[in-house]
Amino acid sequence: MIESHTAARPRKARLGDLLLENKVISKEQLETALADQRKSGRRLGRVLIENGYLTEDALLDFLSRQLRIPYVDLRRYTFVPEVVRLIPEAYARRFRAVALRDEGDAILVGLADPIDIFAHDEIARLVQKPLKLAVVKEGDLLKALDVVYRRTEEISGLAAELEQELSAYDIDLGMAPGAAEGANDAPVVKLLQTIFEDAIQVNASDIHVEPDESAVRVRFRIDGELRVQTTADRKIAQALVSRLKLMASLDISERRLPQDGRCQVRFRDTVIDVRLSTVPVQHGESVAMRLLNQSNGILELDRLGMPADILGRLRALIHQPHGLVLVTGPTGSGKTTTLYGALKELNATSVKVLTVEDPVEYRLAGVNQVQVNPKIDLGFARVLRAFLRQDPDIILIGEMRDTETVEIGLRAAMTGHLVLSSLHTHDVVSSALRLMDMGAEPYLVAASLRGVVAQRLVRRVCDSCAEPATPTAAEKVLLVSELGPDAPMTLKRGRGCAFCQHTGFRGRIGVYEILEIDEPLMFALQKRDPEAFQRAALGAAHYRRLRTEALAQAARGITTVEEAVRAVYGSG
Repeated sequence: MIESHTAARPRKARLGDLLLENKVISKEQLETALADQRKSGRRLGRVLIENGYLTEDALLDFLSRQLRIPYVDLRRYTFVPEVVRLIPEAYARRFRAVALRDEGDAILVGLADPIDIFAHDEIARLVQKPLKLAVVKEGDLLKALDVVYRRTEEISGLAAELEQELSAYDIDLGMAPGAAEGANDAPVVKLLQTIFEDAIQVNASDIHVEPDESAVRVRFRIDGELRVQTTADRKIAQALVSRLKLMASLDISERRLPQDGRCQVRFRDTVIDVRLSTVPVQHGESVAMRLLNQSNGILELDRLGMPADILGRLRALIHQPHGLVLVTGPTGSGKTTTLYGALKELNATSVKVLTVEDPVEYRLAGVNQVQVNPKIDLGFARVLRAFLRQDPDIILIGEMRDTETVEIGLRAAMTGHLVLSSLHTHDVVSSALRLMDMGAEPYLVAASLRGVVAQRLVRRVCDSCAEPATPTAAEKVLLVSELGPDAPMTLKRGRGCAFCQHTGFRGRIGVYEILEIDEPLMFALQKRDPEAFQRAALGAAHYRRLRTEALAQAARGITTVEEAVRAVYGSG
């Protein structure tokens, strides 16, 4: 229970003066911080923390004692949506404030800067009640605002508004080509804009618009799992699909065939590339959209969360002058992120880098990127043959899809080029054998392949609601069998909170296995002997199976045993 007292209007005092009066910081530190503040425009408290003059916890503890107001840990707080919305989102972000509780005679409000008199007066005017103040961490507050100001109700309202407007025309948009344009454009645009904003705010990777017999369902994929955002009347389905097609420059009159396109959307300072795919289904057209945040840039290899030993071995592979390096795993396992991280590290003015992809997901300055186009017979194999006449040093093949692509890629790797590519297989052992199954000659695979990385993405335990967990008897047996009886185990689970939408998970981390091709493996490949190859792989120095790595993450409390098993078991 948070004890609070109705706060009088904060006395006019500056944070720097309060800290100086109480000898929390020195005069020299304050003068330096004020100079930095004038240059950057950031809040003084943030500058003091970033300069190392005091910690955020120390600052919050000082403000709590000095102002006699409670500190509220937002990571553990249960928000009430109708109370939160007493402060409009724009004002909440501007003043770094969140309404926590309606106490009848006053509103408890969490502030990152509780001595901001202007913020106090404006919020009191908005809620039309006296305020009780609490101090909160700014970082937690910003995360909380993204969570609590969801657009679910707004989306449902806009969907209902669009449905009413379409009903006024008494037209079944599922039957009338082109009827979605014109008078009802405005509600469609508002609805889609709100859907995109909500998806970006919760870091969704995909948006699905799926018509059914009586309804249209919008789902977001968050941390690898689909979650229903809203369900609306089917009448609005074709209006949504037609507007999305227009955004992606697709043919709105063609509803019998699948179509692919792309567009861009902006939200605040974020630019999102949207990769859009439509497919005809029984009750209309289903749309799947992949959201690619170009504002984040391409992750560097050491920011992917790879264990240090695996990262070092991968770097050794990609810095070889020639040969083929494969990254393998199912769709959505982060292969492209790893390949682009490698490419970013290798990219330099002294080398020529060429990529052939379908589609080109990220733009990388200084790299020549080619998008395949089957409509004009511009496939992987044709582009690769042209690449070899372009004097490349490094070639990235988005995916090894057919025999011709595999053979050209292997020959390029054997004749002095470094080739990076992805392959859809379960583990490193099956990857080399898969190349031969696709028609590549054993000697070519043995001579060209340098190494394989297999990976998966597992959900992380939410750090805001993580708590110690006791393994079940079956989980303990599994952990001991993979990691040994002496392995340290600090298992955790997420209790569920507003930050993780009560799932217990927030964010994902990669799990990897890596295999370098040494002489015993090379001989097994030349002989096309799968059993000998598997024995040699399992006996290779430093090789650890994917499931062992996943369970090691669970033992460290980064994910759960259940999640590790779900993601990687059956993968070697």
